[in-house]
Amino acid sequence: MNQLLAIRVFVRLAETGSFTKVANQLSLPRSTVSKLVSDLEQHLGIKLVQRTTRAVTLTAEGAHYHAAVSGLIVDLDEADNRLRGRHAHPGGRLRIDVTSSFANLFLIDRLPDFRQRHPDLVLEIGISDRVVDIVGEGVDCAIRVGELEDTTLISRRLFTAQTSLCASPAYLRRKGTPQSIDDLLAHDLVGYFFAATSRPAPITVRTPSGTREIRAFSVLANESTGHINLLLAGLGIGQEIRPLMQPHIDAGRLVAVLDDWPQPVVAYHLLYPSNRHKSARLGAFIDWITEQVGTRFG
Repeated sequence: MNQLLAIRVFVRLAETGSFTKVANQLSLPRSTVSKLVSDLEQHLGIKLVQRTTRAVTLTAEGAHYHAAVSGLIVDLDEADNRLRGRHAHPGGRLRIDVTSSFANLFLIDRLPDFRQRHPDLVLEIGISDRVVDIVGEGVDCAIRVGELEDTTLISRRLFTAQTSLCASPAYLRRKGTPQSIDDLLAHDLVGYFFAATSRPAPITVRTPSGTREIRAFSVLANESTGHINLLLAGLGIGQEIRPLMQPHIDAGRLVAVLDDWPQPVVAYHLLYPSNRHKSARLGAFIDWITEQVGTRFG
């Protein structure tokens, strides 16, 4: 038995709960993954996992063993990198998951700088508004916007941003520019809905009498870049992240409306599993993206 490989497989299995996911992440046959775990159990003389047709769960002994060895794998990888002279120039695979609008309007244009600094890294960038299973899908970190659900992941706030109501000049020429919150009800409103729940995010504005939420949409999208493109196409007025919209506003492709009315501030967070905290690859990206958002949004 290759004990080190078996431990790596077990750690991934404990995190993902799936032999198939481990096989895909480590590019191993599923049968090999299963045999390595069985061999490790035989070597230790204990049952590490409970296998059912629906899920794989850790036994009490398995949970204890995972807590003991998961940090060792990270330490070993970092020791290898340092001895190979790669700590200053980390290499290997780095999987990042990021929302569509943030990727397309901010991140991608800046990635050549990151690649120049870290040419040995292979970047895998998942671009979507889908909330991924970070551990289960082998993602090193994700950038997400808005309120965070209860999570065992480590969360780091990157920046906060103002939202703003925007529309295209062509739409405003056709329908007029709203002068009050009540005027919005006579307009075509472009909304965003969450794919997982089909729940629309309301347009939210604070007024002297309290917060107003409007959900009377004419068209909605469940992907942030698509939502912005609907606004650019002149389909109505929508609420979006102002810093991401600012280039379109500066170029005259969009116009901010009702700017005198306070609108929500949202936070962008970087999320990653606790066992990645010593990863030189992830550390390089965290340092870089913190620098980039500090320059743009700080």
